[in-house]
Amino acid sequence: MSRTDAVPPAGRRVVALVSDAIYPYHKGGKETRYHQVALGLAREGVEVHVFTMKWWDGPDERTVDGVRLHALCPVHEMYHGSTRTIRQAVLFALACLRLLRFDFDIIDADQMPHLPLFTIRVVARVKRVPLVVMWHEYWGADYWREYLGRLGPVAGAVERLSARLADETITPTSTTRDRLVQNGAPPQSVTVVPNGVDLEAIARAAPSAEHHDLLYVGRLIGHKHVDWLVSAVAGLASAGSAVTCAIVGDGPERPQLEALADRLGCAERIVFLGSRSDHDEVFGLMKSARLLVLPSTREGYGVVVAEALACGLPVVTTLHDENQARLLVDDGVDGWLCEPTPASLYSVVAEALSGSAPRREVRDVERFGWGAVVRDVLSVYDRALTRRASVGAAPRSAPTVPRHAAPR
Repeated sequence: MSRTDAVPPAGRRVVALVSDAIYPYHKGGKETRYHQVALGLAREGVEVHVFTMKWWDGPDERTVDGVRLHALCPVHEMYHGSTRTIRQAVLFALACLRLLRFDFDIIDADQMPHLPLFTIRVVARVKRVPLVVMWHEYWGADYWREYLGRLGPVAGAVERLSARLADETITPTSTTRDRLVQNGAPPQSVTVVPNGVDLEAIARAAPSAEHHDLLYVGRLIGHKHVDWLVSAVAGLASAGSAVTCAIVGDGPERPQLEALADRLGCAERIVFLGSRSDHDEVFGLMKSARLLVLPSTREGYGVVVAEALACGLPVVTTLHDENQARLLVDDGVDGWLCEPTPASLYSVVAEALSGSAPRREVRDVERFGWGAVVRDVLSVYDRALTRRASVGAAPRSAPTVPRHAAPR
């Protein structure tokens, strides 16, 4: 099922958004999506409560930009190296039982990690409210085996079972939708709602005074293959190019990447800028660069690619089947696609730079806007609530006075 034009219901709804990691404490595509959706829902009159780990100091509850944040548990380490920890998934799954203490009309839960979805499904049944799950990507058994080794088949089975838990599922790409349906999700319950970008922030951002030929923005973890980019810079420098590269982001791979740049003799060509909390600064870097390079072999959507394209910045990314960001790039028009190998990345980047990598005018830039995303999410909520009401569990009447979800 693709985007729907249904009109959301009138009246105030109370929505529980459940995600272990949230923006700006943890930065990534899914965190950005939930942050923008939460803000957009609040602007539409929805009472939004985000349930997460305690990323902030002070009381367990706080209100930010009209959105109420609730800490279900302390922050548990999410990664061991570049691999998600099972311990964190288990602890957050148990913490999600605390949702039973709150009242809401609908639960919108993040698919990753998968284990909490089983707890949240129980909560939804007990509370008699619909469960919507946001699936960013479906990995499948082969990738889980590569990711976790001998535990891969178990994780693959958990993923397959969790794909069937939601009353409604939202996913950013048709590829993920097809994989969910193939693994048991009812076709009529899966809706494609692409991610968005902050068009207003992009419009107001001024080009940075820092000018770099190549730009990378994202986590520094294994499947992003930033080492391929470092090697490409080294190759270009050896060939006589005065290429420069900025790497925005942080992660467990950073020390190895810095060491690789030193070893290949291109450290003076690459600047590691670390994480940047100011989106305007990142958009400014995009507006002053010549190419965004995303060597990743796994992206559930690729928000950074949509942001770059909206800034008029051409993109180089890989043709890997698990890289859904490739679907945003029109090869040869607003970017280039390469094979998922270091040699192909080097060749395509060299070709793009040799053609001066002109800035591009984005066609139909409004398709990237968050307003359309929020309207579509509300339509999915409406459908979920209507279906739940039709089987005898009508949602509670919306309160006439704004209130916070409160413990029983």
